[in-house]
Amino acid sequence: MDPKNKTDKEWKESLSPEAYNILRKKGTDPPGVGKYYHHDERGNYYCAGCGNLLFEFNTKYESGSGWPSFWKPVEENNIETQTDNSLGRLRTEVLCANCGGHLGHVFEDGPKPTGLRYCINSSALQFKNILNKEK
Repeated sequence: MDPKNKTDKEWKESLSPEAYNILRKKGTDPPGVGKYYHHDERGNYYCAGCGNLLFEFNTKYESGSGWPSFWKPVEENNIETQTDNSLGRLRTEVLCANCGGHLGHVFEDGPKPTGLRYCINSSALQFKNILNKEK
């Protein structure tokens, strides 16, 4: 089944309450407490909703923002972006291109070479170390 065609009920049944709130309801993890905020293992970060590969460990950096931050996705076509005015200010929302799940936001204050900071919610991610063991 195409994950973009899943019903809300199917998403609720397949995700943890935290992941459902972030991915499907555009929620936000509290700053500084997400399981991947201070995470530095070698591996890849996938969408917690559908398993789409999103970010590699070597693009993760400490931004001081309170959320896991990356300076680029694995592939540009693995994510989508759209304008977000939800807090009365213009931001760019980051979505999983495969399932449409809300991941976080991207800002133009990141490190070189891209200058971007993909500020991603831990609850929207699933990590697998380089030996492909679930973490």
